[in-house]
Amino acid sequence: MFWMLTKTSVTLGTRAAGWVRTMGSHQLLVPPPEALSKPLSVPKRLLLGPGPSDLTPRVLAAGGLRMIGHMQKEMFQIMDEIKQGIQYVFQTRNPLTLVVSGSGHCAMETALFNLLEPGDSFLVGVNGIWGMRAAEIAERIGARVHRMIKDPGEHYTLQEVEEGLARHKPVLLFLTHGESSTGVVQPLDGFGELCHRYQCLFLVDSVASLGGVPIYMDQQGIDVLYSGSQKVLNAPPGISLISFSDKAKHKVYTRRTKPVSFYTDITYLAKLWGCEGKTRVVHHTTPVTSLYCLRESLALISEEGLENFWQRHREATSYLHKRLQELGLQLFVKDPAIRLPTITTVTVPAGYNWRDIVSYVLDHFHIEIAGGLGPSEEKVLRIGLLGYNATRENVDRLAQALREALQHCPKNKL
Repeated sequence: MFWMLTKTSVTLGTRAAGWVRTMGSHQLLVPPPEALSKPLSVPKRLLLGPGPSDLTPRVLAAGGLRMIGHMQKEMFQIMDEIKQGIQYVFQTRNPLTLVVSGSGHCAMETALFNLLEPGDSFLVGVNGIWGMRAAEIAERIGARVHRMIKDPGEHYTLQEVEEGLARHKPVLLFLTHGESSTGVVQPLDGFGELCHRYQCLFLVDSVASLGGVPIYMDQQGIDVLYSGSQKVLNAPPGISLISFSDKAKHKVYTRRTKPVSFYTDITYLAKLWGCEGKTRVVHHTTPVTSLYCLRESLALISEEGLENFWQRHREATSYLHKRLQELGLQLFVKDPAIRLPTITTVTVPAGYNWRDIVSYVLDHFHIEIAGGLGPSEEKVLRIGLLGYNATRENVDRLAQALREALQHCPKNKL
C-alpha cells in the first residue's frame, strides 16, 4: 500500500512539474505596476456638468452590497422591480421593457440595430450631436438616411416633420428629447400620432431629459424610448433603460435579417429579462452591482413622485437662469419654451476661453462643469442640475464660483 502511494506521489509530482514548466515557461516582461501598490484616491467634487451626476447616499450604499449570481431568483426579483420602475418613469405599460448592459449610447445602438435593416428609410432630426450619431449608426447598418438638419439651439415642428414623412416615407423617425450638446428640449406631443398616420415608428432619445422633463411614452405614441442611468437618475454610468411598443416589437420580430449585433439583440434580451414568460435564458452576465444602484435610484424617484421630481428641476433651473443672467451671462437657447431643464447651455462670454472658466471653477471650488460638444463645441458652457444635484444651494455655490472665474480668468480685449 505504501509502495503504491509513493509511486502515485512520484507520478503526480512529475506531472505537476510539467504543469509548472508549461505555465511558467517564459520570464515576465511586465512588472507589477507601481501605481497599483498605492490606495485608490478619488477627489471630492460637485458634479454640475452634463453627466455623470453625484450618486445619492442610498445609491452609493447599494453599490457596496454583496454580490449574488445574475441568474438567481433573488436577482430576478430585483430585475422585475427595475422593470416596474422603468415603466413608471417612462409612463408605459409595455411588457418589452428592460435594461441594456451598456451606456445610453449602447441603448441608441440597441434601438437602431433592432429596428433598421439594410435599405430601410430612416428620418432623423439632427439638431445636435445625438442626431448626428444616430444618422451615422444607421448608415453603418445600410439604411437610407434622411437628415433634417437644424442649427444648434433649434427644435422641430410638426409641419417640418410631416414634410419629411411625406417625402421620404421612412419606417422610423428619430428625435432627441433632451439634446445635451445644445440644451434644447424637443416638444413631443402629436409626433407619435403623426408618425403612425404615415406607418412610421417613433424613436426618442431621453438620456438627458428623463426624470427632469415630463414624458409620457404611451400617451405620446412613442414606439421606442431609451435613456441612461448616469444623469437625472443619479446611478452609475454603464447601463441604460429601453422600452418597445407592441408595434415596434412586431417590426423587430418580423425582420428579414438578423440584427447586426448579437449583444444587443432584443429577442435574446427579452428572454433574459423575463419579458416573454417566466422562463429566462442566459444571454450575458448582467452588471449586478449597477442594477442594485439603478433599483435604488428608481425607488427614490418613485418615493418623491414623478411630478414632484419634474417640478424640482423646473424650479432649480429657473433659479439657475436668474443667477446666470445676474452675472451678465447669456443663455444659448433663445426661446425659453425649449430650454432643457436638466442641462443649461451658456454662451461663452466674449473675450474668454471656456477652458479657463471650467478649469478655474474646478481648481478653486471643486465643481465640475463642461464646455460644448459636437456642434456647440467652443460656443458654450454646459451646466447640469441632475436629480439629487438640482437644488438652490448648488446653484448658489456655482454662481459664486462663476463670479470669481469671470473676475480672475484672462480676458482678451476685442
